[in-house]
Amino acid sequence: MFRPLFVFIGTRYTRAKRRNHFVSFISLTSMIGLALGVVVMIVVLSVMNGFDHEMRTRVLGMVPHATIVGDQPITDWQSLAAKVQQNPKVEAVAPFTQMQGLLTHDGNVQKVLLNAIDPVQERKVSIIDHFMQEGQLDSLTPGSFGIIIGDKAAKALGVGVGDKLTFVAPEVSVTPAGMFPRMKRFTVQGIFHVGAGEIDGYLGLTNLQDLARMQRWKPDQVQGLRLKFGDLFEAPRGAWEIAQHLGDSYYARDWTRTHGNLYQAIRMEKAMIGLLLLLIVAVAAFNIISTLVMVVNDKKGDIAILRTLGATPGTIMAIFMVQGTVIGVVGTAIGAVVGILAALNVSAAISALESLIGHKFLNADVYFIDYLPSQLQAQDVLMVCGAALVLSFLATLYPAWRAARTQPAQALRYE
Repeated sequence: MFRPLFVFIGTRYTRAKRRNHFVSFISLTSMIGLALGVVVMIVVLSVMNGFDHEMRTRVLGMVPHATIVGDQPITDWQSLAAKVQQNPKVEAVAPFTQMQGLLTHDGNVQKVLLNAIDPVQERKVSIIDHFMQEGQLDSLTPGSFGIIIGDKAAKALGVGVGDKLTFVAPEVSVTPAGMFPRMKRFTVQGIFHVGAGEIDGYLGLTNLQDLARMQRWKPDQVQGLRLKFGDLFEAPRGAWEIAQHLGDSYYARDWTRTHGNLYQAIRMEKAMIGLLLLLIVAVAAFNIISTLVMVVNDKKGDIAILRTLGATPGTIMAIFMVQGTVIGVVGTAIGAVVGILAALNVSAAISALESLIGHKFLNADVYFIDYLPSQLQAQDVLMVCGAALVLSFLATLYPAWRAARTQPAQALRYE
């Protein structure tokens, strides 16, 4: 197969030579360094994508995209929900009532945000059904005073399905005997595990009518409506528009106020870490400069002979650009393959390592999830490989330019 002269010579220079193995070793290390840089970038960006995805699907699938709350308990929430759903951005609406307090059992105490729901409507706006370990959401029937809690809270309280626990409300009841805290016995009807410490430890679910009775409301009264948007990034503006349309007695709250800082931090960290890791790839690419400079010094005699045979400076320059580009292409290709395989298996590998050494790298008390997620995206792989190839090509320009300036007479003087 026909190959241009500069391609033929440039590719031959990348292979080992009996005369100078050291130059070939430097070429190999440059190639390996570039491959490692590409691997690290692909894996880290995939992990950051995983955190971003888990934040959007798991955490924001459990917490409301937005809520509409009234100044007073809402009696006819169905008609209010019908008005809200006239907004085309809203996919589903469900009623809710919240109350903070403490759960106690056998001397164990755990703070809780008790979220009263309608099990049928809640499925439209939440993905809680996907994470039930024991029990069912439908068990939260009116009058049963059942509660569903996270596995972390269940472990802290030492309870299981069927056990009784006491909810202590942050209010007191005045009696002739004095003031006593308001308490109510609940039965554990289910346990869920989302993987987010904030949710698994401090969220409890009960029936709307049961919590309304504790609030001394009418059975059909609720605190507000939970909204699910087709695009969660439409929630801030969409919820504000809905509240404005409903009147001054309603106000909106969206996920950016509760988890927005965490989400923005993940996006910013991905950008900054990607930039810093790109510098690693740049260092590996610039190693090609030192490799080609050594090759040029080693091949001065060959360059002089080629020039005397009629090779132009452009041909000489192209020879060494081909050699550097081959190093970059091979290193990038190896790094891309290994990086893709590593990104697809890093979650399982870290999980196996945690089981082996008995240590949890991601603690749900510190991070919003307790496992290492990874989501490989084609655009990240293309971006990393493209950046590595561009940097590798730029690294070939100066050594190739130096080779083209070699004077045949001076190079052959001591040959």
